[in-house]
Parts: sequence; C-alpha cells; structure tokens
Amino acid sequence: MPTFDYAPAPESRSVVDLSPSYGLFINGEFTEGTGSTFKTVSPATEEVLAEVTEASAADVDAAVAAARAAYTRVWSRMSGTDRGKYLYRIARILQERAREFAVLETLDNGKPIRESRDVDVPLAAAHFFYHAGWADKLDFAGLGTDPRPHGVVGQVIPWNFPLLMLAWKIAPALATGNTVVLKPAETTPLSALLFAEVCQQADLPPGVVNIVTGAGPTGQALVEHGDVDKVAFTGSTGVGKAIARSIAGTRKKATLELGGKAANIVYDDAPVDQAVEGIVNGIFFNQGHVCCAGSRLLVQESIAEEVEARLKRRLETLRVGDPLDKNTDVGAINSREQLDRITELAAAGEAEGAERWSPRCELPSKGFWFAPTVFTGVSQTHRIAQEEIFGPVLSVLTFRTPAEAVAKANNTPYGLSAGVWSEKGSLILWTADRLRAGVVWANTFNKFDPTSPFGGYKESGYGREGGRHGLEAYVRTGA
Repeated sequence: MPTFDYAPAPESRSVVDLSPSYGLFINGEFTEGTGSTFKTVSPATEEVLAEVTEASAADVDAAVAAARAAYTRVWSRMSGTDRGKYLYRIARILQERAREFAVLETLDNGKPIRESRDVDVPLAAAHFFYHAGWADKLDFAGLGTDPRPHGVVGQVIPWNFPLLMLAWKIAPALATGNTVVLKPAETTPLSALLFAEVCQQADLPPGVVNIVTGAGPTGQALVEHGDVDKVAFTGSTGVGKAIARSIAGTRKKATLELGGKAANIVYDDAPVDQAVEGIVNGIFFNQGHVCCAGSRLLVQESIAEEVEARLKRRLETLRVGDPLDKNTDVGAINSREQLDRITELAAAGEAEGAERWSPRCELPSKGFWFAPTVFTGVSQTHRIAQEEIFGPVLSVLTFRTPAEAVAKANNTPYGLSAGVWSEKGSLILWTADRLRAGVVWANTFNKFDPTSPFGGYKESGYGREGGRHGLEAYVRTGA
C-alpha cells in the first residue's frame, strides 16, 4: 500500500512585526524600566527573537502605584456596563488580530500553529466576551451581599499557554472592577507585550492593566508587594507553596492553579478508537505542557493490549517538527531547562524497569525536541507515575475493577483533572463522584470553556478560574 506525506504548509512570519527590544507596560505606556535585559528565543530554532526588560523592584513599585491610582480614580468608580464595553472591545480586537497573535505565540512558545490558531487565541477572546457579559450582573451572580473588587491584583502566569492564561487572569479581574499588574513567564513574554498594544488600541484607561516582564525575582517582588490586595498564580506546585507561605498572615487573598498528574481511565466497554484520540489529545496536545494533561493512562486489563496496539499505530501518524507548519501535530519543547527535566524523568522510567517506546520520527537538529513517548509496565511507585513530567510522556497502568481504577487514580499528591471513558453513563458518574479531581471529563479530554470553572484539590492548588465560580475570587462581600 503506498504511503503519502504532507507537503510543507508554513504559516508566514510576516504578519508579526517583532521589535529588537521591549520595555515594560506601565500606566498605559511602554517604558524602558530600570532593570537589566534578557533574551527570549524561539524553542524551535534557538534564534533570539527579542531582548526584554527584567523589571526591578522599583519597576514593580511603579506598576502597582499606577494600578492603584487607576483603581481609585477611574476603574472602581466606573459602572459595570462601561467596564463591560472595554472587555468587549478587547475581545473584538483579539479576534481581529488573531493571526498575528497565533504566529507570535507559536514563535515564542514552540506550540503548533494549529493549536495557537484554533485553541489559544479563540479561547482567549471568548474569555473576554464571557466576562464582559458578567461585568454589570455581579449582584445576580450568587457571590454574596454587595460584591466589590479587592483593588490591585498581582498576577503571575506560566509559559505553556501565555495568551490564554493572561485572558483567564485579566478578564475576570477587570470585569469585577479590579486593576492588574501581570507578570508573564520569562520564556514567553511577547504575547503579553502585544496584548499591551491591544489595551492601548482599546483606549483602556492608563494603569488598569500593567505588564512587567522578568524572572522569579520580579514575580516575587509583585507577590510580596505591600499594596497588592490579591494574588493569582498559575505554575508549579513548588512556587505555589512558596507564594502561600509568603502571604500567610497578611490580608492578601490568593488563587493558586498548580500542577497535576491526571489519570485517563479507559473501561473495557469504552469506544476504543474514540478513547485513543482522547488519550493522544490528553497527553500530546501542546507537547504535554498542560497542567491537566492525561499523563497516566489507566486501562482495564482485558483491553490493555488492544488499546496499546491502537495507540502506537495512531502515534506513528503524528507529525513532529516546525511549529509554524500547519501540518505539525507536536511542536518544540519550550526551553532547554524543560527539555532536560523531561529527559531526566524519562531516563528514570527506563532505569526503574518500565518499557519505553516512541514512534519513528526525525527530530530537527536545532531547537528543543522530544519525541512522543509511551511507557508500559509502569507501577504506582515509579517516578514517572508520581511526578509531573510536563512533557509528551505517557505512563500506562492497568486495573481490573472500577474500585481499583479509582484507587490508582487518586494515588497522587495532585488533584487537578481526570478523564473517564465508558459507554455506561452510570459508571462514568460513579467514577467521577469518587475521583479527587477538580475537573472530570467524560468520553473526552482537554475541553475548555470560559463558562466552566477550572481548578484542583490537594497539591493542585485552590480556587477556581472561569465560570461564575471564578468570579468569586475577585470580589469581597459583606461589610
């Protein structure tokens, strides 16, 4: 039987106008800042995309002061209807500039353009549309008596979904009347800085949104700043714990969306082909750089061989390579540091006795790459079954009974998400009711919607983002 390959279908870089250097966005204007600079590179080619300012403590002070002034003088006094108009305007501009954002996100992050174009940017716009609708209806959201904004919100977001995480954070904060100082991840600052241009284009009042770029010290200065009223963080569990310790005993509120080690449970009556697609989407979407990635496959023993065979056959069709090629399924790992961690944990899986398999694929010579990988013969005690790898690595475990599936799924310090595959609705509901996970998908995986709350239990953090529940963290009620 003849085999066919796809001709390259590269997206044009010309839609993005990159500056050689970027400053900070404070009080509605771009400013050079007082800190040093660092380089942001393309994970796919290792080329330097731009130099970016590392905000100093003084820069963070200026950003927080601008946010406080905007909150006091303008934003908190504005009606919900008028705030909603600004959010609608931002959402429309994101849609109008969608191709530009998608290409920039792929360049700076390494994810396939198909994902940036079809998932990240549309969902980011949807979050602003959705929260714009809530801006004048907070009294009817069931949030308590007289819901009011906290004031200045310090937000720190990760590198796996730079624009989408920005939308998850900024949209509800603005809708509820808060002002924002946001720090993007140091490896992916460019889409946040382009979003600053959107704020200018939307005529958002100066100081309502401020963007400070930098690494850990910048984030720490923001989180610990005395005039920040609430902290919202998405990232690693280790950093989340440090943030919780640093604000303990203060008046600050916090929401923490941290790591995960999601179980994808496949029962013997599941539609296997559909489940295989869900497994692939669950762990290889965005190179596995997903907090809720289905990195543990729990498959019922009687169908384990069939599922593994079909899964491997499906993985042979994945295309790994240039993220700007519209045919690419799996792009580049975001950074050398992350690639080293994935490599270390995969080596530990082999050393502990699991069987490693990857499809045949030729990885590019430049950039940060890791082939899609499946481990079978995994036990509960293996590091790859316990630690968050945050890469395209799947661990396969088996079970005999539903009770055993639930016990194995819950045998983790995390509790962010899970998936259940079965043709019996009663079995899905029985399982979901017993899983300690904030989000449980039924016969699907990695489906997101701004109307649905997202968040976890245990070491996956606390608080919810999205939906009516996500508004609650951004308001205070009562006297």
